[in-house]
Amino acid sequence: MLNKIRAKHIILFELMLLFLFSSIMVKNQIDNEAASYSAMYDSEKGFIKWVSFDVSHKAMDHAYKYDLESQSEEVVLNWIELLAYLGAKYGGDFSRYKEKHMIELVNKLQSKEETMESLTADMKYYDYYLEAYTAVLGGMVGKYKIEVADENSPGGKRWEEKYGLKAFLPIAKYFPYNHYDDFGVSRSYGFKRKHLGHDMMGQTGTPIIAVESGYVEALGWNQYGGWRIGIRSFDKKRYYYYAHLRKNFPFNKSLEVGSIVQAGDVIGYMGHTGYSTKENSNNIKTPHLHFGIQLIFDESQKESVNEIWIDCYDIVQFLYKNRCETVKDPETKEYHRVYQMIDPVAEHYINRQKYKYDDDDFKIHIYE
Repeated sequence: MLNKIRAKHIILFELMLLFLFSSIMVKNQIDNEAASYSAMYDSEKGFIKWVSFDVSHKAMDHAYKYDLESQSEEVVLNWIELLAYLGAKYGGDFSRYKEKHMIELVNKLQSKEETMESLTADMKYYDYYLEAYTAVLGGMVGKYKIEVADENSPGGKRWEEKYGLKAFLPIAKYFPYNHYDDFGVSRSYGFKRKHLGHDMMGQTGTPIIAVESGYVEALGWNQYGGWRIGIRSFDKKRYYYYAHLRKNFPFNKSLEVGSIVQAGDVIGYMGHTGYSTKENSNNIKTPHLHFGIQLIFDESQKESVNEIWIDCYDIVQFLYKNRCETVKDPETKEYHRVYQMIDPVAEHYINRQKYKYDDDDFKIHIYE
């Protein structure tokens, strides 16, 4: 009898220890999440100050597929919302991603068992991940018009309206390249620093493609990037950086600061310029494109110690499915896209430049 009482006391003591240990673990997890959130979001100024984009290309592929397939269904899915939900679930760590988690989420939404609002009502950091992932991926999927091959149409092409991926791989179709995830590796030219972009090795003269529609914000020489182009998305959240462009013929000759480009346009040519204050120097050993994406939630983050550059490797893997075919003009030596595209967002800004009106005159707000 005494042994039974003693055994019960031992069990109760062990349960109390287990409860105490679990409570400490939960508290530490909450404290760590709160500290992490504080590091990523400036609550006083009201904007995100850090993003570590860790979404795998497999997760992007799956979310995009469900978004695309749902467009004709009663419940329309948004691929960024799906990814943000899983981001909040994983604490941003997509090494934990399993396709079954995406399937379970989609099934709940499509069966109307849940809505995204009900699922995320108690998710403390969902809004953060939604804003962060929208800043990264917001211009990549939507409606557009594009020419497609058609032997029965004049010129062998016809226009088609589509919904889907309207962002492109930065390397033109049929041109070879190789790459690996090199974000964060050390660099020493000028000063010791981390590599804040993604290198895609290829052949000098390879046409470089605008990933997303936007306007040219920077064009010219930078001692680190050589000949480079900086293109800002129309919502101003993304700054695309294309560097080490070709000596003597780096850019599409029609471009200047302020030019509007559409996703898929040829903007320049691969080279190995840079690492010199002297313009037009080829001091990079291997021809390659340095491709970078900077996120901007507040203009104070631009060209400052508060810049947010993200790892583009998985984005490049995801964009491989959409490569722009190009053709060379034998007279000008310029490459141009074979199939023209009309991105409604870019068209709006082209018309605004052409007819000199303000959005407020027509109550047009593209991103509402």
